[in-house]
Amino acid sequence: MTLNILFIMYDQLRFDYLSCAGHPHLQTPNFDRVAAMGLRFTNAYVQSPICGASRMSYYTGRYASSHGAQWNGFPLRVGEQTMGDHLRKLGMDCWLLGKTHMKADAEGMARLGLSPDSQIGARQTECGFDAWVRDDGLWAYGPDGYYDEKRSPYNEYLKSKGYESQNPWADFANAGVDGDKIASGWIFRNADKPANIREEDSETPWLTSQTIDFIEKNPDGPWCAHVSFIKPHWPYIVPAPYHNMYGHNHVPAARRHEAELDDPHPVYGAYTQNKIAEAFQKDEVRQKVIPAYMGLVKQCDDQLGRLLDYLETNDRLKDTMIVLTSDHGDYLGDHWLGEKDLFHEQSVKVPLIIYDPRAQADATRGTSCDALVESLDLCATFIEAAGGEVPDHIVEGRSLQPWLHGQAPKWREFAISEYDYSATPQCAKLGLEPKDARLFMVFDGRFKMMHAEGGFRPMLFDLQEDPDEFNDLGKGQAHQAEIDRLYGYLAQWGRRCSQRVTRSDADIKAMRGRSLRKGVLIFLADGSEVPEELLENYNGTVKQSFVPSQD
Repeated sequence: MTLNILFIMYDQLRFDYLSCAGHPHLQTPNFDRVAAMGLRFTNAYVQSPICGASRMSYYTGRYASSHGAQWNGFPLRVGEQTMGDHLRKLGMDCWLLGKTHMKADAEGMARLGLSPDSQIGARQTECGFDAWVRDDGLWAYGPDGYYDEKRSPYNEYLKSKGYESQNPWADFANAGVDGDKIASGWIFRNADKPANIREEDSETPWLTSQTIDFIEKNPDGPWCAHVSFIKPHWPYIVPAPYHNMYGHNHVPAARRHEAELDDPHPVYGAYTQNKIAEAFQKDEVRQKVIPAYMGLVKQCDDQLGRLLDYLETNDRLKDTMIVLTSDHGDYLGDHWLGEKDLFHEQSVKVPLIIYDPRAQADATRGTSCDALVESLDLCATFIEAAGGEVPDHIVEGRSLQPWLHGQAPKWREFAISEYDYSATPQCAKLGLEPKDARLFMVFDGRFKMMHAEGGFRPMLFDLQEDPDEFNDLGKGQAHQAEIDRLYGYLAQWGRRCSQRVTRSDADIKAMRGRSLRKGVLIFLADGSEVPEELLENYNGTVKQSFVPSQD
């Protein structure tokens, strides 16, 4: 059968804000529907808890320190292979619909003479994808202009629908109304207002329509379509009827404890004092924002249902693999924090649900898997699903296909995530040079350690005894054995062969002995060490002699 891949990513969707993951109030029947059709991975971790770096790891199948694009706006270097490169070799097109947060390596392209208008140049600027519709969905604008200087197809759509504004994304899709004034979604007190837009014109339905249009116009395949929604990422505001589906009674108590603020790790302490954390430490902010966040998730679920119904009606579920995931989570006030950035479960753990239509996956339908999964495993999974062999000298992830097909492969002992916070105010506050503003997470399924460069002590949590991650065991010496063991894992990971990407192990084995057969015989004492055929070109009768006579 021809297999297509629908790779759907939601921005900033927490792993536990789905009913199939146990949320007490938020019902997500369509996420649950895919989980019932497929396999839900309950321990999936991103390779960096920040949009750009996380996405580049998804797209390359490589760790953040391997591909180097470790912060939003850090370019992905020219020549870094992505899933588009790998899949096209196997005859599968690879398309983008929505967001990537990709920043092109313009300097590298100019050095190599690559025009962004050429096919290869366009793919370099679009993270290896062919762009059906690229819209990163953050059209903020201020005194110095737009945050994102690219074209916005979504803004163009809104203008075509009669929303009169230079920037209808900001003035309508992400703002409410207060009297006769715009009530911007950037202001948390406005989060309970309905966005001033027809629901069908808001961002999530718009991209869903684009996706259906793509499938309609590409009936044959095989293709991989990366459908990347901007929501439930902030601004936290959602159109009616989703704006008031949830209220204060649906807002859980913040998962935070005073013990976390007692002699905190310096990096964690710095993050608890930034502006977003201070905002989410206020109950009135959580009471406004979390119902809006839940409404955004609910709208995502409804639009997923619309897409699933289309696939079912058009008999496309039989040939379409569906993957649902996120680039990172959202603290929403837990651990005294907002946004993402660090390595608590709320930030670094993501939902991952995969429906594989092939008969080999029948045994795992409607089940869950608790193996330690990394986001870069999806690139390897797609390569194998497309019929290829994973080039493990390039792709550092491992294919999930064995788990999908009911097998129990030998698997990783620990998961890694990285965070380069050199571009943040926290780096400056701690007095660090950029090279030292780096964090590493090592998690073995029970113990989670955060190593911080710059001479800081580690953080350590025992998720078996302390699932809320309140008690930092790195403050004392009682758990030094666990810290040493996890540092051993980090050292093992650090010694990986990550940059020899032009030669596979098979290539290297095939190279062995080639120089002998091409006459490079540097180790011979008398010639008996090699077969005679290797000496044929060096033996024979002398035709001319320029050696002085010895007489």
